[in-house]
Amino acid sequence: MGRNSMIVVGYAGGSHGRSCLEQGIAEAAVRDTDLLVINAVSDNARSGSSRGHRVVDAEEIAQVQDRLQRSGVRFEIKQQIGADPSEELLRAMDHPDAELLIIGMRRRTQVGKLLLGSTSQFLLIECSKPVLVVKPERAPKVEE
Repeated sequence: MGRNSMIVVGYAGGSHGRSCLEQGIAEAAVRDTDLLVINAVSDNARSGSSRGHRVVDAEEIAQVQDRLQRSGVRFEIKQQIGADPSEELLRAMDHPDAELLIIGMRRRTQVGKLLLGSTSQFLLIECSKPVLVVKPERAPKVEE
């Protein structure tokens, strides 16, 4: 990695992670940049008490790697266990080559935001560089 610039993707797995990954691939291709995919989970997430952040298993990481290889973009995957996702993503964005952070955002109630805080909200406030927030596509409603 490291020709000129890079895009950092916060990968939390599942449909949100796949949406972020696909957007990261598209942005990296258009900008001719490297892609750094980070799956960081705290110790709380490993025990299941942290919403939205989970350890991505080896099979899913292999699928991510396969998708990245097929995309043709230059990439690196980092899986940080026992690390705060926000800190890891901000640390990556502090790198001079980092130009864009891509994260997912889950839909939450006002009470949920107040009580639990939001990693996405924190990153939007704290990151000094552009942040692109991605939501997974909703399944179309079926008319009855």
